[in-house]
Amino acid sequence: MKKHKSNLSELEEYLNYPFRNSQLLEQALTHTSYANESKTEDNERLEFLGDAVLELAVSHLLYLSFPQAEEGKLTKTRAFLVNEKSLARVAHKIKLGQFIRLGKGEEQQGGRKRESILADTLEAILGAIYLDSQDFFLTQKIVAHLLKPFWPKKVEELEEKKDYKTLLQELTQDRFGDRPIYTLVDSFGPDHAKTFKVKLTLPSKKFPEFFAQAPSIKKAEQQAAKKALFFLQKELNIKNNS
Repeated sequence: MKKHKSNLSELEEYLNYPFRNSQLLEQALTHTSYANESKTEDNERLEFLGDAVLELAVSHLLYLSFPQAEEGKLTKTRAFLVNEKSLARVAHKIKLGQFIRLGKGEEQQGGRKRESILADTLEAILGAIYLDSQDFFLTQKIVAHLLKPFWPKKVEELEEKKDYKTLLQELTQDRFGDRPIYTLVDSFGPDHAKTFKVKLTLPSKKFPEFFAQAPSIKKAEQQAAKKALFFLQKELNIKNNS
């Protein structure tokens, strides 16, 4: 137990935040595979909260950092900064993988290096920091600290990065005045190798629904968005050319 607490202290140094309630940090580090084996609470609720805190914090930081940037460019930049791959890079930098509590199966499957687990755990930690501190602006400072090595000098730097959800949303809002809807329709497989199935519904009912499945909800949404985007671009091009 002493070693575990020492490890948590090391993580707190990486985060630049000492927890008052260490149980919140332990919960944030608890993957569902470990929770199921140990009959304890997992980090999914904290991940839900952290996802919202992260998006607001990054939105505010971008708003302050780039006062001349248009809404569309800010949206694209935010999407890049908070996507799974970017969060996993942050997690790698603070050596988060070594602190995550995983079940035996997930451990054997290399879960400590899996991007979806790293990104989700980082979001859970941000949710835990927000609850522990009861201070959004302090949490935002932690977000700024973690993202500093990856923060762009100008929003144009990230324009070439493909985020299909953002591109699709821009297109549907422009053409139909509304955004697509993503619904989790199924999840299956063992905890250490779960697959999530997502349905995407476009604003116009004349178009089909799109389905995708992946090891994380975010990846499944991106894949569904990619399918819908390519389909919609083709349909609109056909109509424009006719």
